[in-house]
Amino acid sequence: MAGMTVVNHVGLCVTDLDRARRFYTEALGFTFVRELQPPDALTGQLLEIDQPNLTAVYLALGDFTLELLHYDRAGNPAFRARVMNEPGLTHLSLTVDDLPTALDRVRAAGGSVLDPTNVGVAVLVRDPDGQLVELLAAR
Repeated sequence: MAGMTVVNHVGLCVTDLDRARRFYTEALGFTFVRELQPPDALTGQLLEIDQPNLTAVYLALGDFTLELLHYDRAGNPAFRARVMNEPGLTHLSLTVDDLPTALDRVRAAGGSVLDPTNVGVAVLVRDPDGQLVELLAAR
């Protein structure tokens, strides 16, 4: 195989940047890395969004980087619930050392626990914007 491919980050669009940052740091243990406000001309061309007015916050969990994207502009689409068998990215999956404590932190940080999905070793939660996150108990 020629060349090298390395995962850089996963981007997640959020409606409230501060709320999302608090959720991922307080509930799930991410750490803040940096915040960027790239120029609209370059960002708009790359993302195919007119006047994006983007702020991006980068959070790390080990070697994994999560990019929180906030578009401060009118005309952004509203949240739409997705199902797990719909093509495209469906969820983040994280292993936690203490599942019941992690679920308490999710609730305290503004997320919701989908109690019917709790199978003891795994459960789905939603972040404050509705993004599905699977929490797996460490073995």
